[in-house]
Amino acid sequence: MTAGRGPGQPAAAGGLARHVPVMLREVLSRLNPKDGATYIDGTFGAGGYTRAILEATNCNVIAIDRDQSAVAAGAAMVEEFGGRLTLVEDRFSNLDEVAQALGHRQVNGVVLDVGVSSMQLDQAARGFSFRGDGPLDMRMEMRGQSAADVVNKTDERELARVIATLGEEKFARKVAQAIVEARKEAPITTTSRLADIVRAVVRGKPGDIDPATRTFQALRIYVNDELFELAEALMAAERILAPEGRLVVVSFHSLEDRLVKTFMAARSSAPAVSRHAPAAKFDPATFSLLTKKPLAAANDELEGNPRARSAKLRAAERTTAIARGDDPLASLTARLPRMGV
Repeated sequence: MTAGRGPGQPAAAGGLARHVPVMLREVLSRLNPKDGATYIDGTFGAGGYTRAILEATNCNVIAIDRDQSAVAAGAAMVEEFGGRLTLVEDRFSNLDEVAQALGHRQVNGVVLDVGVSSMQLDQAARGFSFRGDGPLDMRMEMRGQSAADVVNKTDERELARVIATLGEEKFARKVAQAIVEARKEAPITTTSRLADIVRAVVRGKPGDIDPATRTFQALRIYVNDELFELAEALMAAERILAPEGRLVVVSFHSLEDRLVKTFMAARSSAPAVSRHAPAAKFDPATFSLLTKKPLAAANDELEGNPRARSAKLRAAERTTAIARGDDPLASLTARLPRMGV
């Protein structure tokens, strides 16, 4: 989620969801919540998806967020829905373990809105955005190394690799070199200083995104291990979903969507083999695709929420086949930079 979950209208009195999540109608349509079922919202945020699911039918939701502030803010919603909502502070890569610990051997649906939320972007003190000056932090859990630690301690070559790979920034080497030169004078500790350093070497054209956007995206993904978390969450969903359970994922940039597309394609078909090769036994498909191509936000949503312009939704339905033990994303994640590796 580069753009994050978009802002919307205030919730009703007593509610939490100040932000309407991207592609809400499409998410609910593909998730198809039913009475008596249990669903996992792996990216609770401001609670927009969770609220919509609970209001759509008499079901239960297990909501997960790694951000302590989101969990604390969701306490009122837990009370509001009288036992139908369980809110857990954890990473969505552990969603199957979270559900099992709560006594659920299987669930009927999993929804993931991948990336940073509007709540996080809008709080300058969290350091996710350069729209307002703040400490260069970017940690969703407020634990471990911050973005400031990364830009001040990582060697130039690895920093360029992070920015090029995770930010898809073609001027990554120049950006890394500029960061290393700047930190010799003084540590880089604020979002505005980092943004100015990047803008000095990456020139934008009128109408383009801010030149600092890709570097900030790369650092956020790196600090929070986001792509590896997504890969693990997809396989966790495969393990916990009941037959006919739905997996719905909204992503916001190409790296995320590539993982989701690859996973769903791998799990919905057998590998292609030559007709001349010896007969081989393959594990049956664990998912059937509900979206052959990714869905995009409708025009009416784009008019009110420009952050939805990069959103892509993919969905699949669980078959009766047992979860596979292999990792279909290993070849993709092996090429990605990872903190401490």
